[in-house]
Amino acid sequence: LPYVRHPTGYCHFYQFRDFHFGGKVFAATSDGPDPMTLDPDLLVAIETYFDAIHDCDIQKLSAVFHPQSSLFDADNGSIFVEPIDSFSRDVAGRVSPASKGQPREAEVLMIDHLSPISATVKIRIRAHQSIFVDHLGFVKGEDGWQIVSKIWHLESTLNTDDEGT
Repeated sequence: LPYVRHPTGYCHFYQFRDFHFGGKVFAATSDGPDPMTLDPDLLVAIETYFDAIHDCDIQKLSAVFHPQSSLFDADNGSIFVEPIDSFSRDVAGRVSPASKGQPREAEVLMIDHLSPISATVKIRIRAHQSIFVDHLGFVKGEDGWQIVSKIWHLESTLNTDDEGT
């Protein structure tokens, strides 16, 4: 997999240059700047999200989520929708993984730019014994890159024997 170097480490980054549509192959050209290059401010927003979850930091959560965003999950067989205000209250009441000495374990699995100002980011993050995979919908507006939607899935739960891994 190709890697993009980020000041805080490495993240996986998939950038699809050629795609098929209607029997035709389209490819990005090298004429001029590529409008779909990775915006470093998007990486900063992703890092803010990682820190907000790891530290249960509501100020960072408020900075990275659009005030009208919502979160979605269907792991229990029905669609669960939670507005960001409710999620923020939930996070504020949690014991943070950082306070328990858990190292931050988070990675970017994919960034898919829909346009220069919108992207879907697939991440994996650990919070205590839970491993989540999220699809975060980002839009760049007057307040920078913000999450406008989050679809999350509980990928796995570690047992106490897995604690050191």
